[in-house]
Amino acid sequence: MTFGRVNPQFQLEDQGISGLGNVYYNLIEPALIEAAVKRGEGQIGNGGTFLVSTGKFTGRSPKDKHIVKTPSVADTIWWDNNAEMSPEGFDALYADMLEHMKGRDFFVQDLVAGADPAYSIDVRVVTELAWHGLFIRHMLRRPEREALDSFAADYTVINCPSFQADPAKHGCRSETVIAMNFDRKLILIGGTEYAGENKKSVFTLLNYLLPEKGIMPMHCSANHADGNPVDTAVFFGLSGTGKTTLSADPERTLIGDDEHGWSDRGTFNFEGGCYAKTINLSEEAEPEIYATTSKFGTVIENMVYDADTRALDFEDDSLTANMRCAYPLHYISNASDTALGGHPKNVIMLTCDAFGVLPPIARLTPAQAMYHFLSGFTSKVAGTERGVTEPEPTFSTCFGAPFMPRRPEVYGNLLRDKIARHGATCWLVNTGWTGGAYGTGSRMPIKATRALLTAALDGSLAEAEFRKDPNFGFDVPVHVHDVAEVLLDPRRTWEDQDAYDAQAAKLVAMFAENFEQYVPFIDADVKAAALG
Repeated sequence: MTFGRVNPQFQLEDQGISGLGNVYYNLIEPALIEAAVKRGEGQIGNGGTFLVSTGKFTGRSPKDKHIVKTPSVADTIWWDNNAEMSPEGFDALYADMLEHMKGRDFFVQDLVAGADPAYSIDVRVVTELAWHGLFIRHMLRRPEREALDSFAADYTVINCPSFQADPAKHGCRSETVIAMNFDRKLILIGGTEYAGENKKSVFTLLNYLLPEKGIMPMHCSANHADGNPVDTAVFFGLSGTGKTTLSADPERTLIGDDEHGWSDRGTFNFEGGCYAKTINLSEEAEPEIYATTSKFGTVIENMVYDADTRALDFEDDSLTANMRCAYPLHYISNASDTALGGHPKNVIMLTCDAFGVLPPIARLTPAQAMYHFLSGFTSKVAGTERGVTEPEPTFSTCFGAPFMPRRPEVYGNLLRDKIARHGATCWLVNTGWTGGAYGTGSRMPIKATRALLTAALDGSLAEAEFRKDPNFGFDVPVHVHDVAEVLLDPRRTWEDQDAYDAQAAKLVAMFAENFEQYVPFIDADVKAAALG
């Protein structure tokens, strides 16, 4: 049986998926929440939010992500970074998953990835959990209701958490699997209830498709000056570096918080919502994001709450440090109606330096920007991935290696060319530690980070006096209004400055060792930047 206000022209049976129980097409938020509560998937929270726990999986499982190695993609996938699956293994996986799905109820959402209609793709997401339907309805973009009758998916995602893969039979690593088949235009997810796998699988898909069209896919947030989309800024960074927080500037218009494309037409959001971390979230520091945690339909994921009052505990990370909320973009009052912007005037690369070495902001040349983009240095923060319990220094190329199916140089060259063509100014911003490494120092004050970004975006920072950093060769401001001068010179923030020098030398060596893999593929100016 099929249910839902909209009866699409193309049902699952037309895709060869049959024998299911009830199939609910394109339910909207109230119906999805009702279904999720009735099915025991979670509870109603204050304001009509939905409170849910994702069980043992409270973060992504990047090592369980596979791409099917077919002749059409064999020469274009970065296999050093992406686990392969044979076509035969995928076929067996799909057949077994379809057999497992028989008799079970499923929820279908027909959605769009990409705010620019010239480059968007239609995605059908089939979920076993009603609240996953709610989640992805927030995360992707919703077509007009009348468009759903003739909706034909370019790609289909099937997410069945109760299905357990068989590594020996399916050619995967564990019982958890995320398998992408570009030829069959199909993504299969099994063995995990973590909702983030839904959105990141679509991001990975776009990261493969768009470069062929000359579009730079970016793991970044973006905003623009109020009333002036030409003044656009993008913020690259891994989870936990501040993309969501720093782009939600009340003085600027939010384009999006996580995934964007940069085309010849400008910047566009891939998504229709935000997926914000809520650990230590406060009304005072981040009022807009905080307000979403009591708005109707917001998904509250893996947060501890009072059983009677449903009051959320933003400090209790006993379930995970990766507690999150998912909500539609329009819940942020200054969000863009179109999710479109101009060509970035400023490109900000966010890093969370657990070594306490990097300054809070530095200006990069185009060559240095490509160097730091390919390096992708940051620290994995607790909870983002399984097994990460405290910050771990890491190099994640393009600030998003787990989502990059092509070789890093593809993305690096696209970024370099677009920066050169449109004259963007590039900045490296450290939201990590100051006054010492993790365990000794403290996190960079968000007030200082905001003041530095404001100065960078309004152009005043460009007029400041700069010094040359002795470790990395980039320019660091000497004085910025409303920022303590000592913060701008990280060596001075350490009590033991000899210890700082040793830590800095260690970090420089790590950068150099990591970058050796890119040397055969880069131009001389980037090689020079690598040498400081």
